[in-house]
Formats: sequence, C-alpha cells, structure tokens
Amino acid sequence: MKKETGPGRRLRIEGKTWLIVIVIVTLLALPLFIRSVTFFQFMILILWYAYLTTSWNLVGGFAGVLPLGHAAFAGIGAYTSSVLFIHYGLTPWAGMVVGGLLAAIVGVIIGAPTFKLRGAYFALATIAISEGLRVILENIQKIGGFEINGARGILLPLKGHSPIDFQFLDKRYYYYVILAMLAVIFIITYRIARSKLGYYLTAGGEEKEGAEALGVNVAKCKLIAMAISTFFTAMGGTFYMQLVHYIYPRGILSLDLSFEIAFIAIIGGRGTLIGPIIGAVLLVPAAELTRTYLGGSYEGVHLMLYGAVLMAVMLFRPRGLMEPLEAFYRWGIQKLAPEQSVATDEVK
Repeated sequence: MKKETGPGRRLRIEGKTWLIVIVIVTLLALPLFIRSVTFFQFMILILWYAYLTTSWNLVGGFAGVLPLGHAAFAGIGAYTSSVLFIHYGLTPWAGMVVGGLLAAIVGVIIGAPTFKLRGAYFALATIAISEGLRVILENIQKIGGFEINGARGILLPLKGHSPIDFQFLDKRYYYYVILAMLAVIFIITYRIARSKLGYYLTAGGEEKEGAEALGVNVAKCKLIAMAISTFFTAMGGTFYMQLVHYIYPRGILSLDLSFEIAFIAIIGGRGTLIGPIIGAVLLVPAAELTRTYLGGSYEGVHLMLYGAVLMAVMLFRPRGLMEPLEAFYRWGIQKLAPEQSVATDEVK
C-alpha cells in the first residue's frame, strides 16, 4: 500500500481548498451580477436537487442500501409545514423542523423492518411505501380535521414579501436559503463521513456480516443515517412548497422525484461527498431543458435521459462520474506543478 507524502500531497490539499473557496465566492457573488429571474429559478432547482441528493446519500450512499421512495419524506415536510401554517399560523421556518422530525420518526419506523431486506427487495419496499402514502393523500380530504383537499392539493395563502412567513418576491432570497441549506447538509455529511458512524456505515454496507462480527451494530447505524437523511429531505420538501406555493400528492410524492434523486446520486458518485452535487450540476440542467422543450410532447423524456446516462455510467464508470473527475483533477495538479512530484512511501 502506498501513501502520499511530501509537497505533492500538500499541493493537492491546497488546490482543493482554493477550488472550494473559488466555488463558494462565485456562488455567493452571482446575485450581485445577474438579475434574471429565469436564471435564479434554474439555479435554485440545481441547488435543491443537490441538497436532496446529498441528504439521500447519507443512507443511499454510505449505508449501502438503495431507497427509492425518498419523495415521500419531502411530501411529509411540505404537507406538515403547510397545514401548520394555514391552520395555526405557525411560521414555515418552524414548520419545516416539525415536518423534519415527523419524517425522521416515519423513516425510523419504515427502516426498522425494511433494513432486514436486501437488494431489490428493500428498493421495492420503499417504492411501495412511497406510492401507498401518495394514494392515501390523493383520496382523503381531511387529516385530523385539517383540509388537505385530496388530489387537488394545498395552495398557500400569499403574504407578499414576508420573510417571517418564508415568502419572498425576489428569487435571490430563495437562492441564498437553499445555498445555505446545501452547505449545512454538506458539512454534516462531511463530518459523518469522517466519524465512527461513517466508518461503521461503510463497513456495514460493504460487508454486513464482517462488521457485525467485529461488534458493529449495523442496524442501529443505518437507522441513525435514515433519521438524519429523512429529516433533511423533509426540510427540502418545505423549501419547495414555499418556492412554488402549491403542492399536490402526485407533484411532490411521485416516483419520478424519488428516481431522479437516486439516479443523480448514482451517476455522480454514490457514497462520495461531492458526487451528488456533481450529478445535480450535470444532470439537472439537461433534464430541465429536455422537460421544457420536449415535455409537452413526450412526457417523462427526462427520465429516459437519466436512464440512458445511468446505463452508460454503470457500464463504463460504475463508481460514478466523480472517479474520472478526480483523476482529471490530479492530472491537472501534476501539469500545473510538474516539478513537485508526488513522493510515496511503502507502508507495510
């Protein structure tokens, strides 16, 4: 086994640090130079998908399982915050936390039995649960006396520019909110990936029996990851509700959204830190343009695009696009400073 040491390794670390700084400064400065509402709507969707995919990656990537029903938790967050706002006047900023806690509880309840399933059976179970929740919401008018209007959905009362009510007339506010949310979930994922929980999740996902033989409670670790993942996914659902002001079961709990989240993570690099964000940056613009120009005539064509890319990635880059991008980054660093070669030591 070889371990990188010396100036080459320092150069790579410094290069990554500067790259992250440049990306952050660019994202923060964009609203100062661009005024287009369409552009910000586009950027908000990219960041939103990156946020949802990073949340999904905690359980779908590091824990080594394949949940295909995460749209259900986004729906729980959207409906919970909306009902509390309409009927109790509770600000959606608080409602999104309540929705997140409710989704985490539901996620743990679902995960406890389904984590015992393997392979396609677990994925099919999550699909069934998500679709079951969607059908229920489409066919009932009230929950506990609260109007949810079945398939018609919920329309939020408009308050104009009201930050306390999570409503803004300028899209730039939504842009900064989802950017902050993405930064939070990324930092949490980063800390988990480098903690004991992250190592246990990876070990349990790759070799469950071996991890359990070493004393790792794999089921408990996966439930913790599921709770965190569903909590933040639900908060993403609340954000989307506040962005569009209207929600209905097929719009937020559809399998389309669940599949998109999983596809983006797998294509970008499942179980990596940057992979889900890379996947969103590359795939969401292509999907949105396809949906805009072809969606009226060919509904679902964006999912066909995802499927085609997914098959190509599985055939040629099974670990996702993050692997060739990382190799390209290393090649670029070596070209920029060829005199600082990477020193290696043999570690026995």
